[in-house]
Amino acid sequence: MLALQKVRPAKGVEFREIGVPEALAPRDVLVRVHSAGICGTDLHIAEWTPGYESMERAMPVTLGHEFAGTIERVGEALSETIIGTRVTARPSTTCGRCDACLRGDEDNCTARKGIGIGRNGAFAGFVCVPYDNCHTLPDSLDMDVAALTEPMTVCAEAVATAEVQSGQTILVIGPGFIGQGIAIMARAKGAKVVVIGRDDGPRLDALRAAGFEQLIDTAKTDMASALADLAPFDAIIEAAGVPALVSATLPYLKKRGIFTVVGIHPRPAEIDLTSVVRMHQQIRGSYRAPAADWDGVIAFLDANQPLMRQLISHTLTLSDALTGFQAAQDRIASKVVLRMGEP
Repeated sequence: MLALQKVRPAKGVEFREIGVPEALAPRDVLVRVHSAGICGTDLHIAEWTPGYESMERAMPVTLGHEFAGTIERVGEALSETIIGTRVTARPSTTCGRCDACLRGDEDNCTARKGIGIGRNGAFAGFVCVPYDNCHTLPDSLDMDVAALTEPMTVCAEAVATAEVQSGQTILVIGPGFIGQGIAIMARAKGAKVVVIGRDDGPRLDALRAAGFEQLIDTAKTDMASALADLAPFDAIIEAAGVPALVSATLPYLKKRGIFTVVGIHPRPAEIDLTSVVRMHQQIRGSYRAPAADWDGVIAFLDANQPLMRQLISHTLTLSDALTGFQAAQDRIASKVVLRMGEP
């Protein structure tokens, strides 16, 4: 089957023909992939930006960790009655053997591997995943929308980390898909949402079409003036991965406000810690959501399919994946979803 892989620790990804997995671990399932989303992480891996050196041990490795599909085959410890179940899966897999796992503290597993990073992912016709990582999808949920589950759990976790509440005014930095999802989740909490980007016309337009009005393109509007008119913000959620924007926007956070960092940054950010102390502000990091939150996000997607579907700007075949990578890199795309079709 065709697979899009990271083959070497350098810039670039490659299409390769690989075999469909035959041997399954006792509690693994083979999923026929229907839809898989291109993520910012995939772009970082393709560009080989710092922070992914651990992937070298797994290369060549198939990318893709945002996906939805159908269980095709099961390991010997599982019942064949689950074959045909529509699923998505949490991409972070744990070993079950380290001290943390044996204590039931799987979040601190020391041998964690990411699907599409440390083990083969879903940019292929089939992907092998632990059944314990799978979440069942309702029959009513479109597979393309279901492929948005993983990034939307990241968004939900960011909103929870920022303690967003009804009536608050929230600033979201970066209108990529994660920023868009954060804006949607914060609005669902009853917050007023402001989103800023730079030269991000297509993605800001996607938010406008989704009903957001306070959208700022700093290439056209002075950021300081625009934010001063709207500040102070109860919370700021950074999803751009631009270190300079952390210090540039902190002055617009209210006293005792929460600044949440979601973006992956290529270098450290400089901040005025004295100001943070005197303003009694908090800076928090947010990453993956707990397993218990996934089914709630799936239900949200199911209930809001027209809204979420319009954020999928490009639907392509796997063979056209590099076109999707370029559209995402050029910030033309909000979300690119690849359909696998026949392997």
